[in-house]
Amino acid sequence: MSSHNSPPPAGDWRVPVIGGVPADQRLLAAVPELVRDVLAVLLDRLPTYRRLPRELVDGELSRTTERRIRTLARAVRTGETAPDEEFATVREAAARRAEEGLPLDAVLLAHHLGLEVCWQRMTGHAGDGDTADLLALHRLLLDHLRQITAAAGAGYFEERRTMVDERHAARHALLTALLDGAPAEEAAARAGVRLPPGYAVLVLAVADHPDEHTEGVDRTVAGRRKLRRLRAELDHRTRHSALSVLSASGGVVLVPLESRPSAVPAAEWQRLADTVARTARAAGVPVLAAAAPADPAGVAAAAALACEVLEVAQAFGRPPGLYRLDDLLLEYQLSRPGHARPRLAALIQPLEGAGELLATLRTHLAGGLNRRHTAGALHLHPNTVDYRLRRIAALTGLDPARPADLLRITAAVAAHDAERA
Repeated sequence: MSSHNSPPPAGDWRVPVIGGVPADQRLLAAVPELVRDVLAVLLDRLPTYRRLPRELVDGELSRTTERRIRTLARAVRTGETAPDEEFATVREAAARRAEEGLPLDAVLLAHHLGLEVCWQRMTGHAGDGDTADLLALHRLLLDHLRQITAAAGAGYFEERRTMVDERHAARHALLTALLDGAPAEEAAARAGVRLPPGYAVLVLAVADHPDEHTEGVDRTVAGRRKLRRLRAELDHRTRHSALSVLSASGGVVLVPLESRPSAVPAAEWQRLADTVARTARAAGVPVLAAAAPADPAGVAAAAALACEVLEVAQAFGRPPGLYRLDDLLLEYQLSRPGHARPRLAALIQPLEGAGELLATLRTHLAGGLNRRHTAGALHLHPNTVDYRLRRIAALTGLDPARPADLLRITAAVAAHDAERA
């Protein structure tokens, strides 16, 4: 292609002449050779491009490289920005690279390297009197590069956003199917995942961050920042395999299990407990969680059970952490309404207005009936603990030191808490 019959440059632009030859003609006279040189540099300098299929390199990349060279030659000849349709093709090509999984830095660097090869072709024969033309050409090429890389970046990010949105929608559809108890195989296929043998269904209650109650701080922004940290840590700890629907106050998380729900090893539950603890630290707030295992068809029922376990943990004032039904069997059962619960609660009613006796009883039960542990926890002398335990026995008729009374008094405390909740 030659520029001899091309329209003259617009305005006062003068085509840069390097080594006695117009710069655009140097490009156009060597298009096939330049295409080979540009592709050789890309394959040499960019490892991700070396892994591309040969048919892509010899086909699309070769054709787009030639098009970019001719577009650059036109810009050098006219001093004008490339036409809009050229930027559209740049965006489309970058979108294809995003879909193929190439990193953005490689896609943008490819444009830099291609322009560098063209610059060397146009300026390789520069003489002492070409300084002004070199400067003009340099400014033009920088402007051209700015616009081309901006278009490539926009196309790349638009495609990535679309891919993320589609992936998120597919994963959300799978989560919805599982929580609804609907067949999930088709939704799993659309999400590109294989259904595991089981899930650990976690229901989270996330406390407010102090920033959410700080005067002058936007509560919504503070809550979203907390949620972002929580999600990031959760994704890291579960290797992005968990399905979740979360808000600033909590939500549901499905963590895939490698074993059947009936055979989850203790180490796996400990790992999940560590995940909850680390997630809470990352978010900067306490997190109370309940978990129940289920196969994919049983996720809906497991989620309902986990919600009930979480409510029980909250009602009984359990500290932050991960709880299963096995951890709260007595409390769970006593939290179900029945004729026996209020009567059990009434057994320790006399302690309601008796100073620190009820707190002492709770601490003593939690510490395994060790009077020295109770004394240390409450900063009391052991003799004071003994006195309070005798008072408890006198007021309720139940002695924690008597094995026959221990089950009743433990159940009475749990029933009392359930009644109050």
